[in-house]
Amino acid sequence: MVEKPRAVLVSGATGFLGRRLCERLRREGEEVIALGRREVDGPWEAFVEVDLAREELPREGLREVGTVFHLASKAHAVAESADEAEDYRPIIVGGTRRMLRAASALGARQFIFVSSVKAMGEGNPSGIPLFPLDETSPHTPQGPYGRAKVEAESMVLESDIEHTVVLRPTMVFGSGEKGNLPRMVEAVRRGRFPPIPECGNKRSMIHVDDVVEFTLRAGQFPRACGRTYILCHPVPVSTRQLYDAIRLSLGMPVQPYSVPSWILTGAAGAGSLAGALLGRRLPFDLETLRKLTGSAWYSPARAGRELRYTARHPVLDWIREGW
Repeated sequence: MVEKPRAVLVSGATGFLGRRLCERLRREGEEVIALGRREVDGPWEAFVEVDLAREELPREGLREVGTVFHLASKAHAVAESADEAEDYRPIIVGGTRRMLRAASALGARQFIFVSSVKAMGEGNPSGIPLFPLDETSPHTPQGPYGRAKVEAESMVLESDIEHTVVLRPTMVFGSGEKGNLPRMVEAVRRGRFPPIPECGNKRSMIHVDDVVEFTLRAGQFPRACGRTYILCHPVPVSTRQLYDAIRLSLGMPVQPYSVPSWILTGAAGAGSLAGALLGRRLPFDLETLRKLTGSAWYSPARAGRELRYTARHPVLDWIREGW
């Protein structure tokens, strides 16, 4: 008797990455069951409405599942307030625990967890690193979000599911994304982003379609079982390079000058002081300046070797082509 093909379960299916993954899975001929807090139309055969931060996945009516792609999470905030920090654990840790229980009950053989490089931190972000961080680098998780991701990763890798993989993408970009890069574009468009100096910082990024490709490959290679992979394009960029590329794509001339570092530092310091007095963060402070001028540089070498793929979409080309 021929075994009926198993379905694929995708949590966080309605998100930026989740929807792109579901579209690709459908093109590959997979039967996709989507999970999310509110049902919407999309590239899937069935939708399960569930809040993984509080609820167990209902089993009624669900058929056997071959692979689970666990993407559901709470977006990382640049500035984590005490309240926001408490919000991470229910979905990142509790939600992952519930997904693992459901995966086992549904007979899943593979569990692919899309985590984040925040689980390992940025090394020394204020300096210019000599080498990129890789999976063997010392881990210094970034705040409550990063610590929650580390805990969830451990649960996945220690589970009894046959094939488990942890993926750590860097900043993801692509059409429809609503994160830091679109905010930077809008700030440049409105003249609210200063022409910062070229300080040689290195920031790793990855296009959403490259993340999807790596995610699919994580379930295709037996050698990936039990492994953790950093996902990024091999060529990092500086903030000034992003700034210049964005201006050109908007039809604006490249600024021939930059704001001196001492002026930026002074303004950022004033913003931090004012924020402390007001009890809230202002748009430009020392933490924001650190993000703009610091590095977050990673190596995708392990993923390239073992998953036999190299990210194909450099962020500067994507910006110059008009995104």
